[in-house]
Amino acid sequence: MTSTPTFAHAPREFLRALYDAAVRRALPAATLAPHLPSPPTGRTLVIGAGKAGGAMAAALDAAWPADAPIGGLVITRYHHVPPAYAARPGRIEVIEAAHPVPDAAGLAATRRIIDLARGLTADDLVICLISGGGSALLCQPAEGISLAEKQAVNKALLKCGANIGEMNTVRKHLSAVKGGRLGAMCAPARVLTLTISDVPGDDPAVIASGPTVPDETSCAEALAIIDRYHITLPPAARAGLESGTFESPKPGDARFAGHHLAMIATPQQSLEAAAALAHEQGLAAYILSDELEGESAEVGKVHAALARAVARHGQPFARPCVILSGGETTVTVRAEPGVQLGRGGRAGEFLLGCAGALQGQAGVWALAADTDGIDGVEDNAGAVVTPDTLARAAALGHSLTDHLSRHDAYGYFEALGDLVVTGPTFTNVNDFRALLVL
Repeated sequence: MTSTPTFAHAPREFLRALYDAAVRRALPAATLAPHLPSPPTGRTLVIGAGKAGGAMAAALDAAWPADAPIGGLVITRYHHVPPAYAARPGRIEVIEAAHPVPDAAGLAATRRIIDLARGLTADDLVICLISGGGSALLCQPAEGISLAEKQAVNKALLKCGANIGEMNTVRKHLSAVKGGRLGAMCAPARVLTLTISDVPGDDPAVIASGPTVPDETSCAEALAIIDRYHITLPPAARAGLESGTFESPKPGDARFAGHHLAMIATPQQSLEAAAALAHEQGLAAYILSDELEGESAEVGKVHAALARAVARHGQPFARPCVILSGGETTVTVRAEPGVQLGRGGRAGEFLLGCAGALQGQAGVWALAADTDGIDGVEDNAGAVVTPDTLARAAALGHSLTDHLSRHDAYGYFEALGDLVVTGPTFTNVNDFRALLVL
């Protein structure tokens, strides 16, 4: 007997239960231990970065033999250390820093990680804990680039509409630790990278900009992305890219011999967990994809068109059903001069596009939320759309078109009481979207 709210009588609660199931599947405490090796004859050093870093460190500390020495340093986002581990820190130190724009705390912690990676031997084992958000948290700019300059480039990348692969190609080549450089520093020690994927396609070279993984992208590609999106670079950064001085380690580099990587949680696995919960209630569940990309509002409109077709015509799926998807959409920030931008993230922007295109369609509910519990930089994970969303907003004097033009999803859904607030979840497998069609 399941305690999950029934989809027909409590659609909001049911969608939240699907989200919770997706998050649970990706928690390090449930997925990390089976991938651990036996303790080495030498040292065991733990390093890493990401929004799930604190939870991954706690899970590793709990699973590692009590009589086997282990220690190190992992960087996570502010307020993303699990409360139990924060109250009683274990053998692995966890430092908090800023995301999505790096800060001085991340810079200082990264320098400490670099120091820890020096002087290792072939008898030593390095366990690197990597999850989404590591690109900002693990921060050591390439030579000649200041933290302020790196922050400015990062802000421009976040606003320009570049996808995660493009952003991380640039980040790799303006970094002294990303794009495989951290892994190369650890030679000749064995390196095991444990990764939680938050990127479309689960490419480990893209997750957190692949600090321990050889990089197939080039300085020329990074420069082309910079120019495509008209991003201003400091002179030292442009010079390093144009000359190839900032080139990253490539596949075949001997320093990566004996390295291993395990993917301990992925977006697809979380979508399958949500689908399994729906099936337990006798509800058909369809996973569109775990790697959808594109402008958030436009992707929302496409999902709405599909849900309307199901609701009105029973095509391509029969109702009742739930439609699931994941991936990482983008928000290109555009505003007219003098227009005050609002608040919001990818999930909220998706839902604005979705609500507008649904046109108040009867029998359709939608939830979109980031699995890390934070939509962009706000305090909500996402929000919910109901058949009467547009009507309730209009009654309050809120125009969806106005909120969308100002990228103010937070203000729109906050006024309706429809924000989904979870707090940090201590994992991160990217966007989660569910549309329930009754």
